Amino acid sequence: MDFLHFDVSILFTWSNLAALVIGTLFGMLVGAIPGMGATLAIVLLLPLTYIMDPLASILLLLATYQACEYGGSISAIVIGVPGTPAALVTAWDGYALAKQKSPGKALAYSLYASFIGGLFGALVVILLSDFLVKFALMISEPEYFWIALLGLLAVSALGTQDTVKSLISAVLGLMTATIGMDSFTGAQRFTLGQIELMEGVGIIALLVGMFAFTELFLMVNKDMKKRYVNESSELKTKLTYREFRSVLKPIGIGSVTGSVVGIFPGMGAGPAAWFSYSLAKVWSKTKSTFGKGNPEGIAAPEAANNAAVGGALVPLLSLGIPGSPSIAIISGAFIIHGLQPGPTLFKTEPDLVYGIIFGFLLTTIVMFVIGKYVTTLFARTTTVPNPILIPVVFALSIIGVYVSRSLHFDLWLALLIGIVSYIFIKLNFSIASFILAFVLGPIIEESFRRSLIISGGNFDIFYTRPFSIVLILITLIIIGLMAFKKTKKNTEESSIST
Repeated sequence: MDFLHFDVSILFTWSNLAALVIGTLFGMLVGAIPGMGATLAIVLLLPLTYIMDPLASILLLLATYQACEYGGSISAIVIGVPGTPAALVTAWDGYALAKQKSPGKALAYSLYASFIGGLFGALVVILLSDFLVKFALMISEPEYFWIALLGLLAVSALGTQDTVKSLISAVLGLMTATIGMDSFTGAQRFTLGQIELMEGVGIIALLVGMFAFTELFLMVNKDMKKRYVNESSELKTKLTYREFRSVLKPIGIGSVTGSVVGIFPGMGAGPAAWFSYSLAKVWSKTKSTFGKGNPEGIAAPEAANNAAVGGALVPLLSLGIPGSPSIAIISGAFIIHGLQPGPTLFKTEPDLVYGIIFGFLLTTIVMFVIGKYVTTLFARTTTVPNPILIPVVFALSIIGVYVSRSLHFDLWLALLIGIVSYIFIKLNFSIASFILAFVLGPIIEESFRRSLIISGGNFDIFYTRPFSIVLILITLIIIGLMAFKKTKKNTEESSIST
């Protein structure tokens, strides 16, 4: 309870406040540009930390990380292209709501959910870091395997009305995730002799192809002169009390899920968003409207995105282990100033540690305040007619793909993925299941193989540990529900035909 004695006034210096504002604005801008992402934004600002005080430098990077996770939802909602991988899920309901009703309202749901998720993540860092770290240490490779497999099955079951096509999409996603160099043996797998595929299919090329280029194809096939919003009242990022209350449950689901998933190294905001979306859909009273503009489908993943930032900060401060790639870069700011993150830092630099913890709480508040004024400007993008919007989206997509790895190969790959994805959508396959399988594929494979290495090839390790048994039971329940859903659908179709 030493944090109760911390002098909060330390945070309110001009240098610290300037770091929070600059980091928030920069993170929100970079997050809204497809293909950039939080990691790149933090890398770009890292050199500035050499000339800053330790606290101000770390707050600058944390504010950038927090705002970037929210910023990714801006482009996902406004133009249907997720700015960050974690905003993938938001694009489904966010873009649909923006087109059908109000982009300002969709952005407001995202902003409020991100704000509460960020606050929850900060409170987790303050109050529950010790407990969560101990819990995370009890989880090993077999549990990682079952958690990833569980998330994949859950989303596949909810991906489309056709469970078989959803499972096929998941299998194709897993197959795509194996492309590249084997991390254990160094052997090339399915690279077709292309050096550019040695590191696998680029996530940015995949996302831009599946979302940006596919959406462009769909827009070209529709009324080119269409614009979705004309009234300025629909651009305001405001929620009524009733609207805010209607999404409290999914926000709570996303906040808890994001905080817990964030503490597991290698998971991060992307899986947290998918898990929270599937859980919110399971517990929703309006399951049928998910993917069609349901505010709950925006609130849950957005709360999870920002809560995961706080979750990833827990193992860094408590154990010195970064919980995500972005947090790993932020740990570099500690090293720049001669500090080693971990338990000893609480004894040697208590003011700095508690300054970071309470400053992280402040970054969320600054993000919300700035977001209220800046986000409305982004909402006005939807008033632009398609003949102007399509070239702009196309240009941003090309820039995002090229900047990620500076490869012309990725541009052609994104175009090919876009064509295949367009056909996928027309045939009612699940893009959601494919993407999640692609993201979780490496976790599933590596955790499975590491578990066998640990056990000397004995498969008992997967079903003899207490947490593994619990996860197996949950997995079996989901499989049972999928089978029941398919049987019920077949029975109803048979009764209708007779």
